[in-house]
Amino acid sequence: MSKIRIGMIGTGGISQVHGRQLLELEEADIVALCDTSTENREKFAAKFELEGVKHYTDYTVMLDEIELDAVVICSPHTLHFQQATDALNRGLHVLIEKPMTCSSEEAELLIATAEKAGKVMQVSYQRHFQPEFLFIRDAIASGEIGKLTSITASLYQEWKQFTTGLWRQVPELSGGGMLMDSGSHIVDVLLWTTGLTPAEVKTNLHTQGAPVEIDSFTSIRFEEGAVAGLNIIGFAPCWHETYVFCGENGGIFYDNGKITIQRFGEKPIVPELPKQTTNQDKSFIDAILGRHEVKVPGTFALKVVKFTEMIYQAGGYKPY
Repeated sequence: MSKIRIGMIGTGGISQVHGRQLLELEEADIVALCDTSTENREKFAAKFELEGVKHYTDYTVMLDEIELDAVVICSPHTLHFQQATDALNRGLHVLIEKPMTCSSEEAELLIATAEKAGKVMQVSYQRHFQPEFLFIRDAIASGEIGKLTSITASLYQEWKQFTTGLWRQVPELSGGGMLMDSGSHIVDVLLWTTGLTPAEVKTNLHTQGAPVEIDSFTSIRFEEGAVAGLNIIGFAPCWHETYVFCGENGGIFYDNGKITIQRFGEKPIVPELPKQTTNQDKSFIDAILGRHEVKVPGTFALKVVKFTEMIYQAGGYKPY
């Protein structure tokens, strides 16, 4: 079997994870790098010893000149839609970093383009492959804690401090602030693990003096009856991620990777977690090879985009 030839669009931060995971696979080969930053490209190539790989500053030139089977998009958020569209229209499979797009209109167009092209389009929400969140999702679906009554999902991060002066605080590139960026993962977990449908949201946002929103507190009512609080805090002294899922028969508590199940009047239970068998890159390659369906399809990522829009609209906030 010949290897799947991959072009990287964007070789900064998160691309390092994709590079490592892709090159662990016998079926994948990175053959081209595209980034407007020469430094980023050279660092990526050096780290993974990609001596014969072609370098580009314009992704359209890369798509036209190099024979590729797929691209991995790790560029600023507002660029995702056009880059993915161009790749799909050239018959390539696409793995996109979150968020898939910055608007539901673009998301729906991109889904239609992927369907018309008949190519795999997957969004890189890595928590779908992590044991802690697989356990939570399966436990909720199996009725382990009964019907959900409430959820709290919170992320605290030094986002403002670390992104000052970078593209993530440039609205025309980021499409929003902390909620659109790191917060997208938390929205993903909230929707994916519970399967709930947002019906109404009320939001307070604060920019903390930045060009984009930094902190947001959102109360949510779901169609299925549960209520929730979503707290995305970008001006914090450290990373801290927590979830509480309360049901009629108990609760699941997640605190920075540690999980306990609690029932009224009983001692906490520390569950045994499943083993991790894949990741966002391996699952992408396996989907291309027909080994299984796309694990994080555009149709799911659209739900995250729509919910993010609901929050911004409820807060009277226009990202860009």
